[in-house]
Amino acid sequence: MQFKRSKKIVSPPDITPMIDVVFLLLIFFMLSTTFIVKPGIDVSLPKASAEQITKAKEELTVTISNNGDIYVKEKKVGLDELDKIFINAAVTSKESIVIINADEHVTHGRVVEIMDRAKGAGISKLAVATEQKKN
Repeated sequence: MQFKRSKKIVSPPDITPMIDVVFLLLIFFMLSTTFIVKPGIDVSLPKASAEQITKAKEELTVTISNNGDIYVKEKKVGLDELDKIFINAAVTSKESIVIINADEHVTHGRVVEIMDRAKGAGISKLAVATEQKKN
């Protein structure tokens, strides 16, 4: 006696779970890149039409907040500690550059004081960060 074999219907694989995983990865990477862009210290930079400088290998970013607090690498420092950081940067490399991110409401004297301390430590390259002026 011979039995009839039924033909199996071959269905394509279900790709719905794979699409879900791809969308989750897309959302993850979109969210993680927005967190990288935002700095930890809220500073409103002044507007200027100057050209953008190229990044140096030995750059040291000093941030001055609206109330005059000084931060280096998002760590609050005092003036004495800032002097030590400047001296260490000057000894490490002669090509060190200090970039000052000062809030637009910080007094001019505070910015000049930071610049003077950097020059006194032996750092000759200084830059003041600004935002691009919109026409």
